[in-house]
Amino acid sequence: MRSEWQVSIRRACAVLEVDTSTYHYKPHRTDQAGLAARIKTICETRVRYGYRRVQVLLRREGWHVNQKRTRQLYNELGLQLRNKTPKRRVKAKLREDRAPAARPNDVWAMDFVHDQLATGRKIRVLTVVDTFSQFSPVVDPRFSYRTEDVVTTLENVCAQVSHP
Repeated sequence: MRSEWQVSIRRACAVLEVDTSTYHYKPHRTDQAGLAARIKTICETRVRYGYRRVQVLLRREGWHVNQKRTRQLYNELGLQLRNKTPKRRVKAKLREDRAPAARPNDVWAMDFVHDQLATGRKIRVLTVVDTFSQFSPVVDPRFSYRTEDVVTTLENVCAQVSHP
């Protein structure tokens, strides 16, 4: 024997302590496909615009949309702005035009090494290395370096060991 229990909506809501208007609620949100399409077309023509600038353009066109909603759609479409890589990082990349050293004293590499003494005073060391033999023709420590100091050090080394 099969028994079916039918309970009224009013009684079920009373048992669950939920208001009946919650059960009968119909959402009033309109379809956002048109807005999402417009945001996408704006971002295709203006690549560097963020959601705030897109919001301003939408307001000018007559769209009545909240900034939070614009941001939500902007992120859902995957339109977050990427940070630009600084140009100083781009220059630091390896170049293809650099040929590896074939023999000693062919290519030199130079760089500064920084450190701090126990007294708190900073020291800089100019290191020049032969990239083929790993020989270091000069290691010059100083407390401060000027351009003239680097040039003088390199000229002195080139006088002792020939130019690379």
